[in-house]
Amino acid sequence: MKLASGQGRTVIKFTSKGLVYLNRLVRLGLLALFAGSIASLGVSANAAEDDPQTLVLFGDSLMAGYGLSHEEGFAPRLKAALKDAGHNVRVVNSSVSGDTTAAGLARLDWALVEKPDAVLLELGANDALRGVEPSQTRDNLAQIIEKLRSMDVDVLLAGMVAPPNMGTTYGDEFNSIYADLSGRYQIELYPFFLDGVAAAPELNQEDGMHPNAEGVGVIVERILPNVIELLQNPS
Repeated sequence: MKLASGQGRTVIKFTSKGLVYLNRLVRLGLLALFAGSIASLGVSANAAEDDPQTLVLFGDSLMAGYGLSHEEGFAPRLKAALKDAGHNVRVVNSSVSGDTTAAGLARLDWALVEKPDAVLLELGANDALRGVEPSQTRDNLAQIIEKLRSMDVDVLLAGMVAPPNMGTTYGDEFNSIYADLSGRYQIELYPFFLDGVAAAPELNQEDGMHPNAEGVGVIVERILPNVIELLQNPS
């Protein structure tokens, strides 16, 4: 006997031996019980197919939606884009404005209560703004990634770039963090979360650092293929 699912139905295909077994069930009056077992199996299979994946957004104000209405924020816009692309995903926004990598590491266990299948990790911008030693930023992110991978959670790491006023030496050391961690832990990397938006006044709020609604749209459009890849091809 073989089971195949398609278009919401479970199809049963019997081999010759299976037909002999079916005839015995009929004679013994057990066919109804057998059919009930198969039906419940099919319902369970379909229910599993319909269960949404859980994607946790773990970042700072750039993903928390600072300065925007809820509908304009990154999380609802990403969820809508995934739905439009045909993906049933539960998006949980565990981002906190002002978070450094150290703060993110401290609250990681709280975010994992959501039992995510995957995490979009975007932290480090506030470290750079505060001049945190890059080696400390690197170590904090490494610990976050190690904890996620130990729980079989797939990770898409969103990179950040140090502001120019921090100087070349600091910038070079900080900017290398994300590619290095991606290679070390064999996780996917989106090189710069603000790609296409940073330094574009028309896509940012008045502070020049946080994307406006149009800027969020650009970010979602650009990162969407990477998020879909993360969800479709778990490591």
